[in-house]
Amino acid sequence: MDDLKAPLHLAIIPDGNRRWAESQGLSAVKGYSKVDYNHLEGLILEAKNLGVKYMSLWLFSTENWKRSKTEIDFLFNHFLKNKDALLDGAIKNNVKLKHLGRKDRLPNKVIQALDLLENQTKDNKEFTVLICMDYGGRDEILRAINNALKSGQSSISEKEFRNYLDSKDVPDPDLIIRTSGEQRLSGFMPFQSVYSEFYFADMHFPDFVASDLKTAIEDYSKRKRRLGGN
Repeated sequence: MDDLKAPLHLAIIPDGNRRWAESQGLSAVKGYSKVDYNHLEGLILEAKNLGVKYMSLWLFSTENWKRSKTEIDFLFNHFLKNKDALLDGAIKNNVKLKHLGRKDRLPNKVIQALDLLENQTKDNKEFTVLICMDYGGRDEILRAINNALKSGQSSISEKEFRNYLDSKDVPDPDLIIRTSGEQRLSGFMPFQSVYSEFYFADMHFPDFVASDLKTAIEDYSKRKRRLGGN
């Protein structure tokens, strides 16, 4: 589609990894191992080729700390296992990697990996992948409020408030995709998503591939966004 109107910022809530594994008769964590860098690279490159400039991936929420230690450890180890491939791919494809969320509660090895990914790709310009890890929308807003108060603010405008958010240098998401058929945000970017379009894919994330991403963007391209105007 030559006239495809791609979102500037595309966000994905990758839901259904555990349910996919259970549907295959596998242990729940096997759903996460299915989603390796090769899977993500297909989505990243498709989005980049279609004209998207920013892509957010919610990999670990503030609520995910409620899960078992075994599952949490698996998630972090799986991220570390794919870190080198993620870095190599980002350098090859001129992709900037940026972390959104908290770092004070993450394991040291994960913090070091995120710092490495950010530092080694900070000068890349063509496309930005936002790694949302230990990220929650309410947590982000509360941290922003507390940081504003610490800086001496007693009254603040919306524009000024944005400067305290993790996403201060990133445009609001135009399109948010959630897989697995669930139709809710679960606390993802509540401040930034007030005018986001939503697309709910009726498949688990391990089955969500580049062609499905293109279908979602084509659907978005047909919509008329008024953003509160006429």
